[in-house]
Amino acid sequence: MADRRESDSRRLLRRLRDVLSMPVKGQERLDRITHLIASSIGTEVCSIYLFRDAETLELCATEGLRKDSVHKTRMKLGEGLVGRVARTGLPVNTANAPAEKGFRFMPETGEEIYSSFLGVPIQRVGEKLGVLVVQSKDARTFGEDEIDAIEVVAMVLAEMTELGAFGGDTGLALHKQPVMFRGTSGQEGASEGRVWLHEPRVVITNPVADDPLLEIDRIRAAVGELRVSIDDLMEAEALDKEQKAVLEAYRMFAHSRGWLRRMEEDIQKGLSAEAAVEKEQSAARARLEQVPDAYLRERLSDLDDLSNRLLRILTGQGRDTGAAMPENPVLVARSIGPAELLDYGRKLKGIIVEEGSVGSHAAVVARAFAIPMVIHAKGIVAEALNGDPVLVDGDQGLAHLRPEETVARSFRDKIAMQAEAQKRYDGFRDLPAQTLDGAVIELHMNAGLMADLPSLAGSGALGVGLFRTELQFLIRNKMPQRAELAQLYARVMDASKGKPVCFRTLDIGSDKVLPYMKPQDEPNPAMGWRALRVGLDKPGVLRMQLQALIRASKGRPLTVMFPFVSEFGEFKMARSHVLRELHREKSLGHPVPEVVKIGAMLETPSLAFAPDDFFRLADFLSIGGNDLKQFFFAADRENERVRKRYDVLNYSFLGFMEQIIARCAPFGTRLSYCGEDAGRPIEALAFAALGLRVLSMRPASIGPVKALLRSADLRVAREVMDEARDKGAESAREALGAYLSRLQV
Repeated sequence: MADRRESDSRRLLRRLRDVLSMPVKGQERLDRITHLIASSIGTEVCSIYLFRDAETLELCATEGLRKDSVHKTRMKLGEGLVGRVARTGLPVNTANAPAEKGFRFMPETGEEIYSSFLGVPIQRVGEKLGVLVVQSKDARTFGEDEIDAIEVVAMVLAEMTELGAFGGDTGLALHKQPVMFRGTSGQEGASEGRVWLHEPRVVITNPVADDPLLEIDRIRAAVGELRVSIDDLMEAEALDKEQKAVLEAYRMFAHSRGWLRRMEEDIQKGLSAEAAVEKEQSAARARLEQVPDAYLRERLSDLDDLSNRLLRILTGQGRDTGAAMPENPVLVARSIGPAELLDYGRKLKGIIVEEGSVGSHAAVVARAFAIPMVIHAKGIVAEALNGDPVLVDGDQGLAHLRPEETVARSFRDKIAMQAEAQKRYDGFRDLPAQTLDGAVIELHMNAGLMADLPSLAGSGALGVGLFRTELQFLIRNKMPQRAELAQLYARVMDASKGKPVCFRTLDIGSDKVLPYMKPQDEPNPAMGWRALRVGLDKPGVLRMQLQALIRASKGRPLTVMFPFVSEFGEFKMARSHVLRELHREKSLGHPVPEVVKIGAMLETPSLAFAPDDFFRLADFLSIGGNDLKQFFFAADRENERVRKRYDVLNYSFLGFMEQIIARCAPFGTRLSYCGEDAGRPIEALAFAALGLRVLSMRPASIGPVKALLRSADLRVAREVMDEARDKGAESAREALGAYLSRLQV
């Protein structure tokens, strides 16, 4: 009985393959498929619904329902039983469809006479393409074998939809229509280019196979090769306990008998080895996405990675497909690390990722190279193809894939205007940021890579207000040596050509986890064991970095800044480490800096209330605006729901800034503001009006900020702010915006 059923399944797929290979148009092919499926499994109705856009399903072909409803009947994602299948990625099987919760009656289809309903998703590895439905008049639930058969057919339809088998006259053009993805800005700027996929999709051209025994041999051999590769990784000497635990989980999945058995069962029904892998991958995704447990959902990435490795073994399609990178490449990826991004270098015109955060080090690298970047562009990896035209709007956090000409034309106008403005900024690059009332604001740049340093002269920055030293730790798979760091820091000082560089010691933890250090399972890592707390608990790493900085200075002035200082005692301990290493280096006969300045980042509100001795002892302070803002407003800067809700121009935050300025003034403690907000002209004007005279920002922001400051009067700006506050305004933004509009900057 089983052999006959399996033979029927394979026979259906062979007939389906024949229909798919016919030289007919897309609509006729869909019509023939619905007729074939209905007649093969003995139902009165078979219908195919495909996505018209991300939220809308359209009836594209049917056997049994009214033909005039084709391309007219539409429903939203989640609407009706078909919409539920599409939303959840799980089958719906019922003997009495009208009685099901959420049922939507569509009178134009004539489906009221059909009671039984079976709908299965047409999906490909998380990409929802549509729904395949069979219906019958008899009130019955479909059996497990029938569900399996329909799911196998849906898998083949998914692969053929991906290959464009149903385009043309159906009005559905997969991977051809303009699509806009709304994400978040990772790095400002605008660019136009062509898609370059970081991990090209595996293309399956043979979803149906004639010889199941041959396909089973192939899948077993590929799984064996996969298991060996994981075993080889497990034997690597450089692995620590945590890394081995991750690989052990991989090995557990790879050796799962159930995983292999399910793929072999699908092959017996007529699928190729590759299609069986994707079918199981899609089913596992759909199941795990419904699980509320976060840990189990995270295992989805393990399963995806294993399945992708297995597909690449079966197809021979590696990351290097032989395709040439297009001119003006825009990198599109699910996620990417800083080391991988550095490998691409400055050749990229833009970066679009589905995951990541504004504080990620991939975003820091993008800023270093001044490459426009959009993060959280969900779904673009599945939709984009290598070579597709794409526009990257890093200012608004938008990506326009295959844009319409009107959109592209206005976007090019925007790029031209930005280029024109940059020429204007270059005209006063070497002039001071002096306001109309005579105040001079020092504008410094933030950096973290040698690639940043050429911007020091070109941007007009007076120095490097923040050099992030952790990037050199993050892009390696082992702890860098002291000599390596000393050489790097020396090159940074050489490249600055005498301009000051403020080195921030290692700031790890929170979203910055070193690959070779044991990760900490903390419920709130942003407020956990990070930055200076790690340095004081592991003084060996801190001392090694301080020694490297001292040796790199070769007698030149040295500025060291400690991150995430929460109380005076922490600063005193950190400062004592610097003094101890200076004494040690001098006793060894090594040259020591002629001048050493030791300061701290003020990122926690607690430090603003430190005793006077702290402000007296610190040579300088730098307000770390990104962290201070999130702690002041209790709004996680990695959480998009709340990140933009709170405004630094809110008078409560500006009032707190005034308190910090007042604490520093009696002791002459130099104070700067460092962070994204310092590089936004309206915020920079507000900070300067409060009394801040040093701002540190990304290099590309210096020109716009200097242009505004040179056109503004700080006394007038302060009066405008005070007047708005007296009238009950919660933020100074609107009042300052009105003032700036009068300046016509």
